[in-house]
Amino acid sequence: MIVTAMIMAIQRLRTMTQGGGKAGKLARWTIGYYVITTVIAVAHSCLLVGLVWSKLMTVVSGEQLQVDEADQETLNEREAFEIYEVVGDMFYSLVPNNVINAMATDSLLAVLVTAVVLGYCIKPGSALIRAIEEIEQIIMKIITVLIYLAPVGVFFLIMPNLFRLDIAEIGVNLGILIGGTLCGMVLHLFIIVPIIFFAFTRKNPYTMWMRCSPAWITAWGTASSAATLPVTIRCVLAQGVPVTVTKFAVPLGCLINMDGTAIYFPIVVVFLAATQGITLNAADYIVVVLLSTLASIGTTPIPSSSLVLVVMICGSINVPVTGMYAVVVAIDWFLDRFRTMVNVSCDTFAAIIVTKVTGIVDDLEDNLQDAHADAAHGANVDSNTLRETHGEGKV
Repeated sequence: MIVTAMIMAIQRLRTMTQGGGKAGKLARWTIGYYVITTVIAVAHSCLLVGLVWSKLMTVVSGEQLQVDEADQETLNEREAFEIYEVVGDMFYSLVPNNVINAMATDSLLAVLVTAVVLGYCIKPGSALIRAIEEIEQIIMKIITVLIYLAPVGVFFLIMPNLFRLDIAEIGVNLGILIGGTLCGMVLHLFIIVPIIFFAFTRKNPYTMWMRCSPAWITAWGTASSAATLPVTIRCVLAQGVPVTVTKFAVPLGCLINMDGTAIYFPIVVVFLAATQGITLNAADYIVVVLLSTLASIGTTPIPSSSLVLVVMICGSINVPVTGMYAVVVAIDWFLDRFRTMVNVSCDTFAAIIVTKVTGIVDDLEDNLQDAHADAAHGANVDSNTLRETHGEGKV
């Protein structure tokens, strides 16, 4: 889905601009916006954690800090990777040695770069482009069917986690971890991003967010930005965003715009530190901001992928990973759904802001062709159906 959407977006940009500067302007504004909002998300998360949440956390007993042997093996494997190695590998992975292997191993940044290059090199109107359009419609139909089955999968995913979590052992620290994470996400999603959105568009951000409810409801259910991508694209297109901007900004945001994940990293790191009686200084928080920004961009859009990077960030500021990490793992399935919902919601805001800033519009002929293709392949799914699918009778 990411490959076909990005190829078609680059093709439309190439045709529209005839090699002019609009393509570069779209790329600059989209990437710049994503990076800036991610830095803002990490910064206000660190401020809240340092000034409020860390003061409320308490040191736990030695028994709770012990790590099981099986968990210790996993931690040793994760600690073997330095954060700079991960960041370096992220840049090296932009150019894959084997494209097929990159797709098979979910090296999505490499897949994205490859799709951009292919989209620029393929001749417009060629038979290959028509084949890619057909593949895109087939993938849309397949993922639509999977979305209908998602509630069943989510149910069986959640229940085992609930049974493994001993409710009697949930203490104040875990409550602060959950509450602090959700408060940071609420602040970002309902105050900071809407202010930015209104400043650029002069439109009501909350009305737009509600109109895109199928996307963030699906994101909460699947805990995967990649699985939600087709629904996000439909919702953004329904807001009048040009096809070119939508199919460039949304798939790119699915990969690098992880504001919810960026908010999550600082509070988890401080949680692991505070439960051991470790107080982070200003230099530590600066390191956390930088590493959380890079790590969130490099996080894959699949469930709970950020758990590996938490260990690396802790190691970079000399915070030992103790048995409390198992508590984070036990509750991560719950918080991951809200992180994904924030990530997808921010993608919808970004697409409209970038459209306003760049002034890009689609040709009428392109819009008619897209509408005809959607109708012919039955790719449209209305929002009421999506709400019923995910058990949301009302929003």
